[in-house]
Amino acid sequence: MLTVHPQYIKDADGNKSLVVLTAKEFDTIMEELDDIEDVRLYDEAKKNDTGERILFSDYLKSRKQKNG
Repeated sequence: MLTVHPQYIKDADGNKSLVVLTAKEFDTIMEELDDIEDVRLYDEAKKNDTGERILFSDYLKSRKQKNG
């Protein structure tokens, strides 16, 4: 589990308006979010997977033909 130590900056009315984290904590949160996004994209791709496959070499050939 990720442990963070946020510091809050309050506005003139005393409401929390900003959060201060260490750079390491921020980077860790961003990496976790990136990992979560990767899982979401993978799940979406699997849901739409038809099972059709082509050889990578065939893909490269078709790509070269499309790009002229």
